[in-house]
Amino acid sequence: MDTLLLARLQFATTTSIHFLFVAVTLGLVTLLVGLQTTWVLTGDPKWERLTRFWGQLYVINYVLGIASGLVLEFQFGLNWSGLSRYVGNVFGAPLAIETLVAFFLESTFLGMWIFGWHRLRRGVHLALLWGVALTAYASAFWIMVANAWLQHPVGYRVRDGVAHLTDFAALLTNPTLGMALGHVIAASLLTGGMLMASVSAWHLIRRTADFALHRTALRIGLVTAALSVSLVQGFGFAQFGPVGELQPTKFDAGPTADARIAEWTTRFGPGDYTPPVLSNVGLGFMILIGFTLGCVWLLLPLLWRDWLIRLRFPLWLTLLALPLPFVAVILGWLAREVGRQPWAAYGLLPTDQAVSRVDPGLMLASLIGFSLLLGALAVTNWTLLARHAARGAVDPALGRPPGTPDDDRSRPIPALA
Repeated sequence: MDTLLLARLQFATTTSIHFLFVAVTLGLVTLLVGLQTTWVLTGDPKWERLTRFWGQLYVINYVLGIASGLVLEFQFGLNWSGLSRYVGNVFGAPLAIETLVAFFLESTFLGMWIFGWHRLRRGVHLALLWGVALTAYASAFWIMVANAWLQHPVGYRVRDGVAHLTDFAALLTNPTLGMALGHVIAASLLTGGMLMASVSAWHLIRRTADFALHRTALRIGLVTAALSVSLVQGFGFAQFGPVGELQPTKFDAGPTADARIAEWTTRFGPGDYTPPVLSNVGLGFMILIGFTLGCVWLLLPLLWRDWLIRLRFPLWLTLLALPLPFVAVILGWLAREVGRQPWAAYGLLPTDQAVSRVDPGLMLASLIGFSLLLGALAVTNWTLLARHAARGAVDPALGRPPGTPDDDRSRPIPALA
């Protein structure tokens, strides 16, 4: 057993599963802000019920996502001591800021929003949700700042064998940051939009009592998904150039890549400095899924006069398409991270020097333990999401006034004329 291979498998497992939680969190909180803002402005109780229903699903995903993030931090500390020691002075700065934003500000705002129903004025309550959304985006920004530095180190100087931060502004203007951040945010909105559309399609197929609410949510989800998939494609393809800034040995087989490999061979010795084929395989499937999801634009004309609901077949397509954005975000993340190999920090720190000197048996035990724990969190999350989503939006538990009886959520309604 190879310690490095086991550590890389553990990193791939923990980051991929955690990223699924992140995508749903960013996507749903944006839609939630729109729903509650509309309710505050119009006073229509329909928007309140939609906010409570989708807010309930958001809270479930957020809580379990925090737990998965803690597991991710543990594996960083246990498996990558070389990375922490060599680049921790640079890489740790944006991560520390993200921790303060995510675990203090965002969690505080969310807690006050959850328990502020019927206790705070509507405007104050809405401001808290805006705070949750803004800090969630700030959290994503700082994570991508850290990741962009690993992809393209800037603003540092190596002294005494350790990288030191010399230009904080360079971290924020990293040429690999902007398009990657836009790609991640757009992918999260696509995931949130497809989740909303798919859950609503399921209720419309069954024609449950909250039919009108889910018809509205279906429209919002599909429009969000359609707009987002175009942004995903744009930001994604923009990262293929200019060659030389992002993973040149993956995107370019010409003189630029040859010059880089010759330089690395001089500095670090002979070796294979090209990324595994897996990175391009994942990239190809991600692009295929992205074009497939682009077909959601074809469903938008069917929203006119509820033809999408009357035909029913498009509802089944929407429901069955739910796994696609989740598969795509995992493939995209793997393509980005595997494409950085064999580097932990591109061109600066080889992965085999970043891994902790841990016995392979211990690394295997932690891989199995963390994988089982994260798998349990993921299964729990989707079980709870499915259970609460199936209950419908007539009277969700979140924000329900004390003493309010449960409504009958299983009563079907007549078919459309």
